[in-house]
Amino acid sequence: MRSVFWLLGLAALAVALALLVGHNQAVVTLFWPPYRFDVSFNFVVFCLIGGFVLLYLAMRAIALLKELPLQAQRWRNQQVERAAVGAVMDALAQLLAGRFVRARAAGLAALEQLNAQPSTQWPRRQQLQLLAHLLVAESEQSLQNRSARDEHLQAALHPKLAKSSPEVREGALLRATRWAVEDRDVQAARHHLAELPQGAGRRIQALRLKLRVARLGGVTIEALETARLLAKHRAFSPDASKSIVRGLALDALREAHDLSQLKAVWERLDPTERAMPELALAAAERANRIAATDDSEEIAQQAVQMSGAWLAPVWQGFSALDSTQQRQLVQALEPGLPQLDAAWLARLEQSQRQWPNNGYLQYLTGQACLQRRLWGKAAQLLGQASHSLHEPVLLRRTWCALATLAEERGDEASAQVAWKKAALLVD
Repeated sequence: MRSVFWLLGLAALAVALALLVGHNQAVVTLFWPPYRFDVSFNFVVFCLIGGFVLLYLAMRAIALLKELPLQAQRWRNQQVERAAVGAVMDALAQLLAGRFVRARAAGLAALEQLNAQPSTQWPRRQQLQLLAHLLVAESEQSLQNRSARDEHLQAALHPKLAKSSPEVREGALLRATRWAVEDRDVQAARHHLAELPQGAGRRIQALRLKLRVARLGGVTIEALETARLLAKHRAFSPDASKSIVRGLALDALREAHDLSQLKAVWERLDPTERAMPELALAAAERANRIAATDDSEEIAQQAVQMSGAWLAPVWQGFSALDSTQQRQLVQALEPGLPQLDAAWLARLEQSQRQWPNNGYLQYLTGQACLQRRLWGKAAQLLGQASHSLHEPVLLRRTWCALATLAEERGDEASAQVAWKKAALLVD
């Protein structure tokens, strides 16, 4: 299409010239005393046009001659810039290939070429310089040369370089945090994370590093909150997210030193986390251990109340629990049997009637009856549990309870047999 327009333009110009000079009889007279020159008007027009073209070409030639040194300098700078960019790319390629010595050499070569030229002649020189420092620092980290790594890291984080490329600075801070985690330096890792902008701190990579730092520093609550954010951003698969959050919540519950701290940790859990049987069982178990180390009746009563409230939803889904969780549930409820209220006793009896062959329910209901001096029913349930249970701990307690009941009845022979069976059980 462009050639068509050019052809039309040339045709129009030819027509215009033909109309202008085809039948033009005008004459231009030049007086130069005592001479007189008569020249055709068409010839004068063509001479003017030719003179203008010659003058323009001469001026362009002079300008090109003056620009030759500048073009030569620009060409030399361009060659150096290309060499520097190539060295940075070589450093990155060698680093990805695991050839850290060559990556360091290429990065240092790039820095040498970058520093050899004035900064005003390179529009992206500072960004290349920052990347070169970062690549050298990464290579030094892989080579376990921490002093050189820190030197290049500080050079990369220089305010003058960081201002030209904030994204690369954020990347340098993330890499520095990762290096600190690898060195198990929690304080340095937290310092680098604190330097990140607010927006960069919410990115998945930053949250992953924050999770590792929190776990490395033993701050389980912070790690749990970070894991929730990662799960919200779908940084892990659903199963992995659930497993990580559950593990951190279990660690937070087990690290509680008193009932108030345990209650605070439980209240910070999400409703979906509180519905997990593993967490409720772990919280009740921790409450029982705290109460066992304290002789206060008030602490024991408070532990029973807290455990009962946490285990009530788990008890409603008793049939959905596996055998291990059922055993843990029974062991979590057993220490509080003397303080159980009527509502819990009703739940025990109802569940035992619903699943009469469940050994754990037979054991727990029998122990509850024993605590309330219901000897006949306790002996019946515990006798059934002695044939259903297989766990040495619960089975030993069952035989001990049966021996106590036999002594209450005055049956010394049965009591001795029960004590003997309890003594022969090994964990």
